[in-house]
Amino acid sequence: MTNSETLAMFKSSGALLDGHFKLTSGRHSNSYFQCAKVLQYPEYLSAICGEIAAHFRDSGITTVISPAIGGIVVGTEVGRQLGVKTIFAERKEGTMMIRRGFSIDPSEQVLVVEDVITTGGSVVEVMEQVKAAGATVAGVASVVDRSNGKVKLADKQFSLLMMEVVSYAPEECPLCKEGLPIDAPGSRSNAQG
Repeated sequence: MTNSETLAMFKSSGALLDGHFKLTSGRHSNSYFQCAKVLQYPEYLSAICGEIAAHFRDSGITTVISPAIGGIVVGTEVGRQLGVKTIFAERKEGTMMIRRGFSIDPSEQVLVVEDVITTGGSVVEVMEQVKAAGATVAGVASVVDRSNGKVKLADKQFSLLMMEVVSYAPEECPLCKEGLPIDAPGSRSNAQG
């Protein structure tokens, strides 16, 4: 699947938004990828996650983990297509943790799956949890890489849609300077990654 084919799915489902947004990373942008809107359609979910699963099929993955909330749907479907255990990490009092009775064994080969990577902060936090459990981070995958590959998180990293999308530190945001209202559609309103 090409970048243009993936982008067409986002556009046709209304998942590529224009405006003034506060990203999960805390940065501001005039574009927002609302993956939930494209992933709500089973044919898109299956196709997108199938591409990710195919990329890692021969990598010995035993577990897929995703950061909540955005990565859960894509991570679950990638795990289903790979036929492996699928879990997620979530924040408790601001700290990413593996909870809800989930656990990772040191022998596991773990694929970290996220919906959108801008700075990679949430993925790094999940990777730290995997490593703390003694397991191996075998790869990182995302539906969208807003850095166009500039954010390197793992030796084996794959993103279906790679684009450089402009983002700004809040104090440098021209949209803020214009006084445009801001929307924070992500899963964290005051976030770091």
